[in-house]
Amino acid sequence: MKFNLSLVAVCLAKSVAAFSALPPGVVNLSSSAQRDVFTMADWAASFGVQQAEGLQLTSYDGQDYFAATQQDIPAGTCVMYVPSDVVLSSSQAAQEFGGALGDAENQLSMAGLQEKIPLFRLFMKILVEYGKGEASPWYTWLNSLPRIYNTGASMTYACFDCLPPYAAWLALTERQNFVNFQKASKYAPMNEEIVSNVTILKWAYNVALTRSIDWYGERYIAPMGDMFNHSTETEAEISYDENGNCMVYATTDVYAGSPLRVSYGDPTNPTPLFASYGFLDETSPATFCKVYDVALYYVLKKSDPSLADGFYQTMMSGDEAAKSQYHEQYWQYTKEEMQKHVDGTLRDLDKWSTKANGYDLNTHPRVPLILAHNEFVKETFLNVKNNLDYM
Repeated sequence: MKFNLSLVAVCLAKSVAAFSALPPGVVNLSSSAQRDVFTMADWAASFGVQQAEGLQLTSYDGQDYFAATQQDIPAGTCVMYVPSDVVLSSSQAAQEFGGALGDAENQLSMAGLQEKIPLFRLFMKILVEYGKGEASPWYTWLNSLPRIYNTGASMTYACFDCLPPYAAWLALTERQNFVNFQKASKYAPMNEEIVSNVTILKWAYNVALTRSIDWYGERYIAPMGDMFNHSTETEAEISYDENGNCMVYATTDVYAGSPLRVSYGDPTNPTPLFASYGFLDETSPATFCKVYDVALYYVLKKSDPSLADGFYQTMMSGDEAAKSQYHEQYWQYTKEEMQKHVDGTLRDLDKWSTKANGYDLNTHPRVPLILAHNEFVKETFLNVKNNLDYM
């Protein structure tokens, strides 16, 4: 069974042109709403999603669901196939919208967010499908998604005040990206009730951000294929073919009872994952090396912001050779400052965590994550302090 894409395009065009009230049956975005994950799994199977024998969705808490296997899976096995008819992509969204997003995308370009346009197209696609309610072919998938996110886009300025500068900056950047998406959406011919509702917009942004992957400049979301959690030690890898079909392959032998996990980003730097995905990867290896990066960034930021920006780009691009050159060039000048920075950060971490502990959890539900992040950073900086003392 496949989607009728021409019908989907017609429905989308009608939604783009509509400014009427939302139809009944839209996804309930209340924080108390339950995720209907297993109905989604049946829906996916009915639309051609295939998975390896023994692969299933499971949860420890009824909120976070992930892929795991009940049977041994050999390396190289295709554990999931999601046909392109089910996949949401930024290029397909652009075709369906035609030129209707031109003004909105120009707003992003003027804000310096040209590279975010593929993500914005998925964001708008999700808003349109949300607005269709149960008439959307993707309603069942949308109804299976989390309602609550801990990403930087969902944080408040009170949250940023309790985080180290690097984490606060990354989280604030995500919030600013969302604000720019929110502003740009007002230039698209979209249902007024949607574009004026911050809760809906923020939810759609978080869905687009956390469920999609970048594949050669394209953004894709594969329902069911988005159920693989992150790990520094992965068991699976996601890829797309030239027709937009999604395949997930086992990269190692996976034993019965094990999760199948993929990588969301640099496994040695958990802070971008914290800001973009809203979780703390405490298994991140060799993290203390990243603290040297953070400390050097801090020093350069004080003396020459342009140098700091250049160093940041080398970190984000993974250019280890260029990054080493920065460290070699500035090491003799920065070690003392780094020691001061580490000592000061340890004091500040206690101060920030004390402040966070004073917040009411009912109005600041992300406090536990922030405290866990700060404690993780503290342990890491203590390791750095020990290393610096013996250099």
